[in-house]
Amino acid sequence: INFDVLISTPAYMPKLGKFARLLGPKGLMPNPKAGTVTLDIEKAVKESKAGKVEYRVDKQAIVHIGVGKTNFTLDQLNENAAVFMDSLKSMKPASIKGQYIKSIFISTTMGPSIAVENIYN
Repeated sequence: INFDVLISTPAYMPKLGKFARLLGPKGLMPNPKAGTVTLDIEKAVKESKAGKVEYRVDKQAIVHIGVGKTNFTLDQLNENAAVFMDSLKSMKPASIKGQYIKSIFISTTMGPSIAVENIYN
C-alpha cells in the first residue's frame, strides 16, 4: 500500500468494507472520528496535506504517534515532536494536579525504545 491516508465519503464506506482486513491493521481504514469519512473531501485533503496527524491513547494511557518518516531531516523531526508535545500538554485537564507526562520514549517502528528527558512538566 503506497499511501498514508485514505479519505472517503460516507456513501463509499460499504464498498471499502471489503478491504477492512487489509486497511484496518495499517491504520488506513477511514473513520469519522479521525475526519477521514466526510462529505467535505477538499477540506480533509487540505488538512491531511498540511500534516494533520491522529493519535490515540491505549489502555495503559500510552500515546503512540509517528513524528516523521525516514526522509525527514533532524530539524523536521524535532519540530514535529515539539508540536506534538505542546499539543498534548495543552490538553491537560485543569482537574489533574501534578505530573501529567510521566515519561517519554522514542523509537523507530520496530526498533528498541530510548528514554528521553522529560522537560514537559
